Amino acid sequence: MPDSSAAKPTRHHSVCPHDCPSTCALDVERIDSRTIGRVYGHADNDYTAGVICAKVARYAERVHHPDRLKTPLRRIGEKGDGRFAPLSWNDALDEVANAFIRAEQKHGSETVWPYFYAGTMGLVQRDGINRLRHAKRYAGYFQSICVNLSWPGYMAGTGTLRGTDPREMAESDLVVIWGTNAVATQVNVMHHVTRARKERGAKLVVIDPYRNATAETADLHLMLRPGTDGALACGVMHVLFKEGFADRAYLAKFTDVPDELERHLQTRDPAWASSITGLSADEIVGFARLYGQTKRSFLRLGYGFSRSRNGSANMHAASCLAAVTGAWQHRGGGAFHSNGAIYHWNRTLIEGLDIEDPVTRLLDQSRIGAVLTGDKADLKDGPPVTAMLIQNTNPMVVAPNQTRVRAGFSRDDLFTCVHEQFLTETAQMADIVLPATTFLEHDDLYQGGGNQYIQIGRKLIEPVGESRENHAVICELARRLGVADTHRGFKMSAWEIVDWTLKASGWPDAETLAAQKWHDCQPEFEHAHFLDGFKHPDGRFRFAPDWSKVGVKDISTMPRLPDHWNVIEVATEEHPFRLVTAPARNFLNSSFTETPTSSKREARPTVMIHPEDARTLGVTEGGLVRLGNRRGSVLLHARIFDGVQRGVIVSESVWPNRHFIEGKGINTLTGDDSPAPNGGAAFHDTAVWVRGEAARAARPLAEEVPA
Repeated sequence: MPDSSAAKPTRHHSVCPHDCPSTCALDVERIDSRTIGRVYGHADNDYTAGVICAKVARYAERVHHPDRLKTPLRRIGEKGDGRFAPLSWNDALDEVANAFIRAEQKHGSETVWPYFYAGTMGLVQRDGINRLRHAKRYAGYFQSICVNLSWPGYMAGTGTLRGTDPREMAESDLVVIWGTNAVATQVNVMHHVTRARKERGAKLVVIDPYRNATAETADLHLMLRPGTDGALACGVMHVLFKEGFADRAYLAKFTDVPDELERHLQTRDPAWASSITGLSADEIVGFARLYGQTKRSFLRLGYGFSRSRNGSANMHAASCLAAVTGAWQHRGGGAFHSNGAIYHWNRTLIEGLDIEDPVTRLLDQSRIGAVLTGDKADLKDGPPVTAMLIQNTNPMVVAPNQTRVRAGFSRDDLFTCVHEQFLTETAQMADIVLPATTFLEHDDLYQGGGNQYIQIGRKLIEPVGESRENHAVICELARRLGVADTHRGFKMSAWEIVDWTLKASGWPDAETLAAQKWHDCQPEFEHAHFLDGFKHPDGRFRFAPDWSKVGVKDISTMPRLPDHWNVIEVATEEHPFRLVTAPARNFLNSSFTETPTSSKREARPTVMIHPEDARTLGVTEGGLVRLGNRRGSVLLHARIFDGVQRGVIVSESVWPNRHFIEGKGINTLTGDDSPAPNGGAAFHDTAVWVRGEAARAARPLAEEVPA
């Protein structure tokens, strides 16, 4: 890190680009034009409220890391062996453009697949790659790796993606955090929960398959089996109807088929739910009574629902609780998952939507292994993918079914350009690597998924080395590929696009927003609580949703009413354990795994195993275990932990593959099938076998593993 001891830092506003629910307002110390110091949560923003996670607070470790990519690189060795030589930007971009042109001449434009995701959540720098895609008629991109199972489930009931103002958690008497480890992934949620507990004596219930850091703080933790949330919700609603907690006047006015739902739930009692969830009937009844008796009950529904094959049905079932009790009527009551629908962006300029060809084939992000290994169905019977531009994502680590992903990237006929901040495992498979800026080195525009703010992040320091922003790279490639004149976005700066997008979307212009730091887009109480009607034609919440409205997959087996939809990878005699690959506190997917403090705090890849299961397997604390299924096997260290049910194991984080003993990461085991109603990646829904491997050498801690 640069020596800046003599410089006096100044404070500047910025926005965290890494986590869409939080999108924290930041206060960044700038030492000089090239150096930052400590990063703080902005105290004046009433959602961030001065609170940010530790990994972003020490962001200087990432910005000034000695391993930051500083110059373009050309591969000189075999794919994956990490041997590269520097070259100029002009030569690098020429090589990329020429490779894309050659690929297009041989197979047509859809052979090129621009691939990106959420390494930055900035709208211009993240999504501008689509403008190049549309200008060149490159293969389309079906985003599926994160929200495709949770969002449809929430919208199935409400008809839209919004809900109670998340700041109202502080006004609640009962907060239910369901399917998210907020302490690790959404620390601001815990700030508002803490206020409610201190000021109102509110209770906190956490529903999650293991005793994570959030569950440790709860008044009640319901530690259910993975993928059984729908059964729990049904058992709770059975009690709500049976014991008089259902608000029948609200149900008659605001919901579709309450009488049919009540009849349906008569056979979904707590004993039935207990047999599926592994919770006791008393636990289910106790929670149902607590929820039913508390008018100001707030359901904070997380992204864990998006990691299970039945996640959409589970999310819908959980969201139904607020409609049964009429909790939507009260401040601090109702439900919330994401505020995506409140922003009404005009993305035409960012993404080039005015030149989009609607018949271009869509290739599924989560099915990258199948796409790159030539699956005809995934390729839509079109040409192979022979050229890629990758920004803001690390599929060689984070994508499911890693064996197939690695095989795809290893193809000799695949040209890959990766634009990155570090030499990730995906970058190591590239032919050309381009150094990328961090959010502090470029301008961008952000929206909060878990709050209600739009914000601008201005460039605060000069780019490290020769790194360039995504937008500039896209514009330079457009020029070399002969399409720079096809869309005005290629001739504009990122700041100009931010300004146009804000004004075209009905928000303050860029200078105004930069001056006021953020803009509150939260709808009024009546609208946020759906007291003016849910977003369906009849204004009613749907207990019996039309799943075809929220997805494109075969929905024929989806339940008509809330239920346990048994399409998960169930434990079997061959694969008796259910694996959850949960987020770690010090990483964010594969981001921050290169930061020394984060890696040291996480220590090394481990798997949590119940003491009784460990005893049966002959596994001891810190001993080596092998997890496997038909997709492959992974070797890592055991952590004996009684905060899971028997038969459930948990491996936190997405460690780089190199930190695993055999160089194969945890996503070797996860599946890449595409569940109803709208696809997605079921990272917490994996059946495996487990066996001890005591004879193998132990893996050193993270600080001892070469970077």
